[in-house]
Amino acid sequence: MMRVLTFSTLFPSSARPSHGIFVETRLRELLKSGQVESRVIAPVPWFPSTHPRWGDYARMAATPATEQRHGIDVRHPRYVVIPKVGMNLAPALLARAALPALRRLQAEGFDFDLIDAHYFYPDGVAAVALARALGKPVTITARGTDINLIPQHVGPRRQILDAVAGCSHMMTVCKALKDELVALGAPDDKVTVLRNGVDLQLFHPEDREAARRAHGMQGFCLASVGHLIDRKGHHHVIAALPQLPGVSLYVAGSGPLEQELRELAQRLGVAQRVFFLGNQPQSVLRTLYSAVDALVLASSREGWANVLLEAMACGAPVVASDVWGTPEVVAAPEAGVLMPELSAAGVVAGVQRLRAALPERAATRRYAEGFDWAPTTQGQLDIFARLLAGQRAGAVHA
Repeated sequence: MMRVLTFSTLFPSSARPSHGIFVETRLRELLKSGQVESRVIAPVPWFPSTHPRWGDYARMAATPATEQRHGIDVRHPRYVVIPKVGMNLAPALLARAALPALRRLQAEGFDFDLIDAHYFYPDGVAAVALARALGKPVTITARGTDINLIPQHVGPRRQILDAVAGCSHMMTVCKALKDELVALGAPDDKVTVLRNGVDLQLFHPEDREAARRAHGMQGFCLASVGHLIDRKGHHHVIAALPQLPGVSLYVAGSGPLEQELRELAQRLGVAQRVFFLGNQPQSVLRTLYSAVDALVLASSREGWANVLLEAMACGAPVVASDVWGTPEVVAAPEAGVLMPELSAAGVVAGVQRLRAALPERAATRRYAEGFDWAPTTQGQLDIFARLLAGQRAGAVHA
């Protein structure tokens, strides 16, 4: 039995149940193999108040120090975040706060074999420092903006390259991210593509008419799902509606741009066709995906967008921007279409193209079934076993 310490600031908690849920899902699938035992260290930024007026900061402050999630022991040590000027210091502050928590785990009897970190900066950089301090191998999974955006900053880029050199192996959730990581300077043979899968038991088609009634849907309906921030592109979808008469849009998510998006819909005269649902648990998203005619994802950056496969698993084809790993997901007509450009006009063109040859929902579901978690789980097991065998061999010859 391999003992793995999962390390990431991207991990759900009882206070933020959707935060980093893709990391938790991959770990839960890995544990189903019966070959791995894991504990999770998921540090949380320190904040002094849980008053609701502070929004996300209050939810961070309300995160328990320890908790059990799906039978997994999760610990949330606090680390200091210095707004605006602290980006270069973040990995060191994160490692400093996490090291006592890792040592406590060891003292309690969980002397893990390796550290499995998710997100390159600051998490992966901090994990390499922790691995050096404890004499453990470490893997890092790159997931998106940690490689396609953050290395544009000189200080973080330097630290990411140090982590590339210091880690034992790297994984990326799509080939496009591997290509970028190699272009940054990572050795090709030190990077493995392990795409995210989809939980086919959780995400499945519900009764379509009942799902539509649950949301009061009529006519052709679209969903746009994700945090209400600029890079998720909800504004492009709303701006497309004047050119898509009779089409309604259901927006699931929350974030700082909600009021701006509502005002945009009002200004364009489509507010009566845009429905803001707020954050929704996955079980409710399943109903939404089962109800709508298509999901639209107009992101400017995505590593591997889980919402695409989740929608497809419920029978909904997608219209998606042609960025990073998305073409690796939307790779057949039954999956949906890629937009010709990232703009409102691109959304219009994509939706019109999809409507002209709308795939059968059963075919879309079958396509999603090709993306279960088994290959990713096996890939992780192979990498971990190889690293541990190499470590044991090195110890013998030392």
